[in-house]
Amino acid sequence: MLRQDLSRRCQELRAARVPFVYARVVLADHPTSAKPGDEAIVLADGTVEGFVGGACAESTVRDQSLSLLQTGDTLVLRISPGPEPDQAGRRVVHNPCLSGGTIEVFLEASRPPPLVVVVGEAPIARALMDLGAHLGYDLHGFDGTVPSDTAAMIVASHGRGEERALSAALEAGVPYVGLVASSKRGAAVVAALPVADDLKRKVHTPAGLDIGARTAPEVALSILAGVVASQPGPATAGGATHVASAPAGHLGVDAPEGAARTTDPVCGMTVMAGVDGWHAEHGGRQFWFCGRGCRDAFASNPDAYCP
Repeated sequence: MLRQDLSRRCQELRAARVPFVYARVVLADHPTSAKPGDEAIVLADGTVEGFVGGACAESTVRDQSLSLLQTGDTLVLRISPGPEPDQAGRRVVHNPCLSGGTIEVFLEASRPPPLVVVVGEAPIARALMDLGAHLGYDLHGFDGTVPSDTAAMIVASHGRGEERALSAALEAGVPYVGLVASSKRGAAVVAALPVADDLKRKVHTPAGLDIGARTAPEVALSILAGVVASQPGPATAGGATHVASAPAGHLGVDAPEGAARTTDPVCGMTVMAGVDGWHAEHGGRQFWFCGRGCRDAFASNPDAYCP
């Protein structure tokens, strides 16, 4: 894949609000199949588009990239065929299956900005759109539908279409639902919603934190502060340096749908069952491998690798 094509692909994914990790080889010691400048994209389902090395290196890049999608961090990943000591600023992974060279790959997670749906055209709604843009949020008006990744819906329409918008957001499971209204009117609007009582209790009204706001921009600030406070903090992947042939699930990150982290019984690398392509069955169990070499070694003497 040409770099121009990969850059275009990154733009397409960002426009579609699809999370991904951009991977670029920055160091490659001979002998390696990867070369400095080789690039790839890793999607949340484990798909790798592009090239950053052979099957074993790709498996390691995939595993570390899926962790980064949970944190939103960047990382320099060093993959070495032999054990190495900790290195400041790098995550070192021992991959005994490499052809003999060491590679370093820069990984950068790209996650879509929080999506906030604003209902209404009043001054507070306009202030929300303006201030939210400065915070890097993706702000949309309400068209009757609620995107599945909506982080917050703020209803600031002052009596126009409130029930419809609030009900849609609550039924869609939007994490933060706010209604701009006085305490008395807000309680009456929420009580009349045609949804279950447990959903009604999730409406923030009056929306926002109590900071003594008076003007429309100040109210917008208080509401967005409430949105920020309601968001869960990013998952952490531990220190910047991590020496690893770590066991499955070592970072506590969910695997893609239909896949799970497991350990290659031959080399001990973490691989994605259902994503990495090399597997074999023995004794009624499925075993997954980082590449052909480990799969063939297992097939020649499976009892040597089965606990």
